[in-house]
Amino acid sequence: MSKLAWWQRGVIYQVYPRSFQDKNGDGIGDLAGITARLEYLATLGVDAVWISPVYPSPMVDFGYDVADYCAIAPVFGTLGDFDRLVAHAHELGLKVLLDFVPNHSSDKHPWFTESRSSRDNAKRDWYLWRDPAPDGGPPNNWLSRMGGSAWEWDALTGQYYYHAFLREQPDLNWRNADVRKEMDDVLRFWLDRGVDGFRVDVLWLLIKDALFRDNPPNPEFKAGEPDHHRQLQTYTEDQPEVHDIVRSMRATLDEYGERVLVGEIYLPVPQLVSYYGPNGDGANMPFNFQLIGAPWNAAEIARIVSDYDHALPLHAWPNWVLGNHDNPRVATRIGARQARVAAMLLLTLRGTPTLYYGDEIGMTNGVIPPDRVQDPAELRQPGIGQGRDPERTPMQWDGSPKAGFSSGVPWLPVSGGDSVNVIDQDRATSSMLTFYKRLLALRRSEPALVEGAIERVMAGANVLTYERHVGSERLFVALNMAGTDASIEIPQGTVVLSAMEGHEGKQIAGTTLLLAGDEGVVIRVSPES
Repeated sequence: MSKLAWWQRGVIYQVYPRSFQDKNGDGIGDLAGITARLEYLATLGVDAVWISPVYPSPMVDFGYDVADYCAIAPVFGTLGDFDRLVAHAHELGLKVLLDFVPNHSSDKHPWFTESRSSRDNAKRDWYLWRDPAPDGGPPNNWLSRMGGSAWEWDALTGQYYYHAFLREQPDLNWRNADVRKEMDDVLRFWLDRGVDGFRVDVLWLLIKDALFRDNPPNPEFKAGEPDHHRQLQTYTEDQPEVHDIVRSMRATLDEYGERVLVGEIYLPVPQLVSYYGPNGDGANMPFNFQLIGAPWNAAEIARIVSDYDHALPLHAWPNWVLGNHDNPRVATRIGARQARVAAMLLLTLRGTPTLYYGDEIGMTNGVIPPDRVQDPAELRQPGIGQGRDPERTPMQWDGSPKAGFSSGVPWLPVSGGDSVNVIDQDRATSSMLTFYKRLLALRRSEPALVEGAIERVMAGANVLTYERHVGSERLFVALNMAGTDASIEIPQGTVVLSAMEGHEGKQIAGTTLLLAGDEGVVIRVSPES
């Protein structure tokens, strides 16, 4: 495994900073809180912490509206707090990834203030400005991902500006060389402070059609979907020129040694894998989100795993994700018992896994009363299920009313739930947290689970099976993705991990095994099998 980079050997853990740990009692998580919990992450067995945005921001979209790319929002702390976090993480052997938000800034960013001050300002072309259509309306039909037109009228200069998200988040013009230079300097600012890589927000959206052509209608649009799904995003995403930007970012990171560039990209696999670059000079890992929205059955997961593995270029390293700050939690999507099976899947597939905070204790979506809704996606498009607050509720450290998250009033309600907290689960041998620790320890100790190939991916009776092997070492994985027992064919060997307590060490001598409902096993295959 020494030939692999740290990000290929390791496991990434995403922290949503507002919700992880509040140190100063204002009800909002902060950098000092994350620092105080780094020992927990090291003990859990992960290798890197990815921190969602902590830049100065009006917080219209909770940090994804950046007002200064080279500073820390006071609500999260100071640059000194950030430096202490990085230093302590490195002392513990943890890497630190920072969220980078290059597609758009806040409308309060000094760059945009200058850009909108006059048509002849030097920074006018740093954003996307267009004259009205002949009827005085928006320049074209492009829609915002937060609802309504993506064009906002500016009376002062008599033009519209483009925003893929909220009107308070104007899109930067990545065709402008000065913008590229400035953003490269931002990367270097944080790399110089010791960060080990970046997760790049909406990487596939950075370039828009140079001719600003109308998007065509989406013939498969269904009522109740987000408004922008009415159109095919033909001219507003995945433009050919975006790959030049990705290569440039990667080149900057490569100057600093073993750093990692992870891209947020929601695209079908054939387009997704192009972001690795034709020569492996693109993103180290374009995020693979297929497990988040997949129908939870063995046949479909087997197809996804096989198709993805076959689609990867030879130079590409795979990755898998079960959840994040934009999607319902896995335990809510498939239930608590299958969440264990999903954890086994995530941590035994070929490639780098990314965990979302709280999934290791089985946190479910929180219930957010209407008067406590914070997410602008829900506030501006009520009733379409776009609200992301339920998966962003405070981390549950203990069983107290505030879950050990804060001494103040948490910014979102604590989700609650019997024993769904770190303290209680750390004491229980059968808990989800204990299971995650065993899974992570197994992955760390077994080269086949890190560098090994994946073969014989099959599905039958709603049981997913596959093998991981390197050299003469073979591991057989069987995951029952239903609640009913199933008999499966297996090789001879020894159970090294089971989703059910007490099965480890069991010798498998026969050719079949009755796998209980919601059970998963990892078997070390005997050499003679």
